[in-house]
Amino acid sequence: MEIKARTAEQLGMAIRRFRKSKGLTQKDISKRTNLRTATISSLENGDSGTQLRTLVRVLVALDLEFFLQDRAESNSVDIEDIFL
Repeated sequence: MEIKARTAEQLGMAIRRFRKSKGLTQKDISKRTNLRTATISSLENGDSGTQLRTLVRVLVALDLEFFLQDRAESNSVDIEDIFL
């Protein structure tokens, strides 16, 4: 599954969706990453102050990859409107 995220909130929602689809709790991710459960919650809630290393640790724990690409031209429905 591929999900595009353009905001911290969208990224957090996507991470939550992947975590739940794998049947994992925030506590499970906390144990895998050695991060506090509150940190995982903060990331999933779209805290824009989340450190990049925290994001990478969570992505590794979920067996996900992070890649960058040029933004696609937006049409009448903006990507932010789809997620919010």
